[in-house]
Amino acid sequence: MPIAVHTPASHPTTPLTDHESRTFGRFAAFVLAWTALVALEGGLVRATGSGAGCGNNWPLCNGQVVFGTPALATIIEFAHRSLTGIDSALIVALVVWAFRLPRGHGARLASTLSAVFLVTEALIGAALVKFGLVVNDASVARGVVLSIHLTNTLTLLACLTLALLWSFNGPPVRVPPKGWISLAAVLLLEMTGSLAALADTLYPVHSLSAGLAQDFQSGANFSVRLRAIHPFLAVAVGLWLIWYAKSRFRDTLNLSTIVMAAVVAQLFAGIFNLLLLVPVWTQMIHLLLAYAVWIALVALCWQPMRGPKPA
Repeated sequence: MPIAVHTPASHPTTPLTDHESRTFGRFAAFVLAWTALVALEGGLVRATGSGAGCGNNWPLCNGQVVFGTPALATIIEFAHRSLTGIDSALIVALVVWAFRLPRGHGARLASTLSAVFLVTEALIGAALVKFGLVVNDASVARGVVLSIHLTNTLTLLACLTLALLWSFNGPPVRVPPKGWISLAAVLLLEMTGSLAALADTLYPVHSLSAGLAQDFQSGANFSVRLRAIHPFLAVAVGLWLIWYAKSRFRDTLNLSTIVMAAVVAQLFAGIFNLLLLVPVWTQMIHLLLAYAVWIALVALCWQPMRGPKPA
């Protein structure tokens, strides 16, 4: 007589319906787009030297909420804080919605981490203002905090991207080693780009030859040194990303194509940015494409990999 073996009952996660996935995914996509807009406007604050537009006050602006006829720097900085406040409400709503999804759903984790990195984002921004690491400050401390700020911003965007991705594609998947290398390379590239942009703000030039002379001048600021390195690093990382995206064609042709197109567009935007001597509008386009490359790459890295072709 066969022996019956009893195993503990499992409780699989209840799958979302197509309608639920689409609805949550659309809201996650909107929150991601809004957060990228807030980050882009933060770049405008740096590019225009408006970081001290609200004085040494945070979260209030010059110690008040409503003011008379403000300066342009005050408008730019106050707009950034206002957009951040709206973004905070959107991410809180995303977390609340995510916890109404079935237990164990990947969007729960991604949304919760988004809220955590939103808080640290605000704290780092407050530190920049309270410690005076804005406007004409060229210290190493400002470079370090800006690098931490950018890393936190990209992590926040990655979490929101995963919340969107996992609302449709189910549970998380393992990222291949080449994916981690690609993410680390882009993170390093965007950190050097942030510091190079800081050098453009602090040490503007009127010609390419003057910029090159400044980059290799003895005793140049660390951000100016990085400005000289950044274009070469951008080409190297861009070629790596194109190769990596091409290697993932079998897994997801659309995302791979988007990554490749965004990388090529970013490289050309960087060239025009240099040729036009980094006006604010080309800096914003360059930064927007940088976020596009990062978001598309995160989505590509977390796509399931297909097995090898049969012999």
